[in-house]
Amino acid sequence: MPAGDVETYHEDGQWKNRPEGNQRASSTHDTKADAQGRGREMAIDRGVEHVIKKEDGTIGEKNTYPRSRDPRDIEG
Repeated sequence: MPAGDVETYHEDGQWKNRPEGNQRASSTHDTKADAQGRGREMAIDRGVEHVIKKEDGTIGEKNTYPRSRDPRDIEG
């Protein structure tokens, strides 16, 4: 992940958000949807990529904020 990107991941039965470089989660949530929403807000505020991992730890989705920074020239 590039410096400062926000990662949403599952650990110890909870969904968490952590900016790159932090040792501990910045927020914890009971559901993936709640964690994703907060992670999106964090990424938008910081102008970085939001990396959303599946429960098994593999990357499920990546979103770049603002969208104009996305290096890929496709929708989605």
